Amino acid sequence: MRAPAVVVGAGINGLGVARSLARERVPAWIVDSDSRQPGMHTNAARPLVMPAMQGEALIDGLLALGLSQFHDLHPVLILTQEESVKAVSQYREVLSPHYRFTLPEQSVVDSLLHKEMFQRVAERLGAPIPPLVHIRSIQDLSLLNSVQYPVVIKPGERHAGYSHMFKKAYRIGDVAEAEYLVRRILPVMPDVVVQEWIEGADSDIFFCLQYIGHNGSAVTSFTGRKIRSWPPQVGGTASCMAASEAACDLATLSTQFFRAAGVAGLAGMEYKHDTRTGEFKMVEPTIGRTDYQEEVATLSGVNLPYTAYCAELGIPGLQPVPTKRPVVWRDRLADSQSAAAQGQGAKQGFPRGCVVAEALWRPNDPMPFLMHMTRRLSRALHARTSRMLKIPKNAKGES
Repeated sequence: MRAPAVVVGAGINGLGVARSLARERVPAWIVDSDSRQPGMHTNAARPLVMPAMQGEALIDGLLALGLSQFHDLHPVLILTQEESVKAVSQYREVLSPHYRFTLPEQSVVDSLLHKEMFQRVAERLGAPIPPLVHIRSIQDLSLLNSVQYPVVIKPGERHAGYSHMFKKAYRIGDVAEAEYLVRRILPVMPDVVVQEWIEGADSDIFFCLQYIGHNGSAVTSFTGRKIRSWPPQVGGTASCMAASEAACDLATLSTQFFRAAGVAGLAGMEYKHDTRTGEFKMVEPTIGRTDYQEEVATLSGVNLPYTAYCAELGIPGLQPVPTKRPVVWRDRLADSQSAAAQGQGAKQGFPRGCVVAEALWRPNDPMPFLMHMTRRLSRALHARTSRMLKIPKNAKGES
């Protein structure tokens, strides 16, 4: 029997990974702490519920599976979430007897997963990246005067408390507005980065997804670009496609950076094309895991999850196979919201004659979409019922 793969994380990212592996008939399990995640209902992988998706609880869950469900199978581990990468990296020596995976050294993981430390690495290596200041306390607020506006303000790393109260990122136009926002964030998370804004639209955001071998060379590479983000300008990918026009430049730039930084395994780099200068500027890396929109590469003929699987087993991977028609990968709800907010048509920016692949809906794998819609309808019904049953504030004891 072929060695199985274990996909950690059953969100849209993990669902795309499972579907990518299923194309090559790889037996796969997908694990998550939330049984309602779309990937837990795909026919591309078998679901397993975990106690948690980060920290020691994740490691304990993976170890338990390694000693029972996967005993003697030594499956390939594919990560899809940043917190999982941190946990697996920290406990790699404990997990490596039970799973196959490749991660950079711990120091590299630590430095590239924090935005301020990544900034310093990029500057040291001479990579194209806009200036940034790091705010950790009220005493650092004077640094806000040292950058040019507009800027983007975001947390130094992922943080549950921050995510619960604030947006992923903010575009800020002047120093007074920046100070007001940072003062609000600091009590929740004393780790804020303020970076000079790169001018351009959502469609000026590019990404290069790669699998880096132990010798520092790119085994496989795919370059794409966003069509829309949600929220616009500062959010995650809503729709995207291949970007062959930038593939050579960004593949070379990414490989050079990852080799110099000591990266191995799955990696990606986001760029923005600065419309003022015509340069590509680095935004942030993805290390040790697949990217949110990773499946667009598979749909465009470059199956990176399968490349990672083959690399761990020491067997030849697939050569890229160009598609006859361009493919657009779309998170339909996010893309519709983004288009509406920007006054755009539903398919504005899509290439002519393209195939649109929905992140959730597939005719041969309908359950992720159906379960997602059931969950949305249930939440909407619950919210409406709660509003209807809510007692008015001016009611004085009347039921």
